[in-house]
Amino acid sequence: MSHTAVPTAHIEAKPGDIAETLLMPGDPLRAKFVAETFFEDVALFNQVRGMLGYTGTYKGKRVSVMGSGMGCPSIGIYSYELFNFYGVQNIMRIGTAGAISTDLSIGDIVIAQAACTDSSFAHQFGLPGSFAPIASYALLEAAVMAARSKDAKFCVGNILTSDIFYSADESSMAKWQAMGVLAVEMETAALYSNAAKAGKAALTILTISDEIFTGRQTTSQERQSAFTAMMEVALETALCL
Repeated sequence: MSHTAVPTAHIEAKPGDIAETLLMPGDPLRAKFVAETFFEDVALFNQVRGMLGYTGTYKGKRVSVMGSGMGCPSIGIYSYELFNFYGVQNIMRIGTAGAISTDLSIGDIVIAQAACTDSSFAHQFGLPGSFAPIASYALLEAAVMAARSKDAKFCVGNILTSDIFYSADESSMAKWQAMGVLAVEMETAALYSNAAKAGKAALTILTISDEIFTGRQTTSQERQSAFTAMMEVALETALCL
């Protein structure tokens, strides 16, 4: 399926409404929180299907923020349209994740260098092997510098993008843990794949919202608005672009 004009079926923004750098939380209410908390001169550019999107300025830099929804299919649609139809050059996912590594605790930040996946999203590209979805190094380096400048507790490494939230295989996370995978979420592999195909840049910055092996977890309200350190790291990274 292809489109040649905007607005698209999923984003009602007009050409020029969206900045070249965009933050992308899964929850559209987190997008609203970012815009209202950190942006000046805010303008709403999308509310189709309740997937809120805003453009504003952060310390004088024009930046956008928009929800992605849950899972590879949802972020796959939005990131494709943003990269290919709206001229977005950089997408930074700011999301939550479950800790697989026992070295991680609720509130810790994980910067995703790469994303293992059980999704078939990359099969569409017809590659003669397994594609390894990785972050933009320029964004990764800038985010690490931003996190250090804020004295944030963070780590960089491999994560898991899974299509499955309620797994029938209760041993699956232990298997990923044995391979040094840090945390699990549901979107990054699709985002990194779309960025690679479009020749654009992507990075995922996550906050640990629950611990797989201890059962500790945060509330939905905390996930929506409490993880401001991650948001600030992403915004400071945007200033470098």
